[in-house]
Amino acid sequence: MKMQLQSLNAQRRELPAVATVGTFDGVHLGHRFLIRQVKAEAERRGMSSMVITFDRHPATLFGYDKPLLTTTEEKLQLIRATGIDKLAVLAFDEGLAQLTAGEFMQQLQSQLQVRAIVVGFNNHFGSDRRQVSPESAPEGLDIIAAEAFQADGLDVSSTAIRNDLLQGDVEQASQRLGRPYSLSGRVVHGQHIGTQLGFPTANLDVDKGRLIPKAGVYAVRAGEHGGILNIGTRPTFNGHETTLEVHLVDFEGDLYGRLLTIEFIRRLRDERQFPSAEELARQLQRDKVESIQILKQL
Repeated sequence: MKMQLQSLNAQRRELPAVATVGTFDGVHLGHRFLIRQVKAEAERRGMSSMVITFDRHPATLFGYDKPLLTTTEEKLQLIRATGIDKLAVLAFDEGLAQLTAGEFMQQLQSQLQVRAIVVGFNNHFGSDRRQVSPESAPEGLDIIAAEAFQADGLDVSSTAIRNDLLQGDVEQASQRLGRPYSLSGRVVHGQHIGTQLGFPTANLDVDKGRLIPKAGVYAVRAGEHGGILNIGTRPTFNGHETTLEVHLVDFEGDLYGRLLTIEFIRRLRDERQFPSAEELARQLQRDKVESIQILKQL
């Protein structure tokens, strides 16, 4: 089993571990609730707390193109921020995929000194897709059922968040995540249409595996700056390729080549074709005013 182990707490580095295992795409509210339980159980036992995850989504090994809520590095950064003692990143390859649940848990015992695993609802391991239970665990490994996460009746899962974003409902996605959904991308040169309209934009080159919300215009935030972002093909100018173009309010400077992180706050409208560039410019001004008003309320 190929892996990278990061010890984030030097004082607990040598202690056996209470762990949880999962893909953790998005590191949403439910994930963080599970990790808090791992930390509490580790504290109770005098052990270290550990999150075990994978270097890619397991579905990709089997040919499924699943758009992700976070890149691997973004995911790991969010997990580290929970205050976990150890973080193990397993290489999800054919060798790992072929392990049965029992073999996988034995590997966790021997290689990572895992003594207990906190599992969520309907958790399955291994090539045999065996449901993890105390009866299925090897000797010396405790299986602890996690408490269910309650969020005022809101289903919190990576799948639900993906569906929100594909429908353009970035506000509900943010509620499930516990933070605004964000995309990071390098600023690249475009056709400079926005500059000609009086709304200079930064074109974002986003990781191909990331989930892009539904096409349209959004109120967004990039650090201290608010703005509007358009996802679409620029139909007013007979465009064909989907682009992400952000206009930042009251920003002056050169962004080309820089990495920019955009937080989605609210969807303003659909992308649509305007009869002229002048009419589009007037609508962009209305979008800008609306975005400023929304961001002031945060």
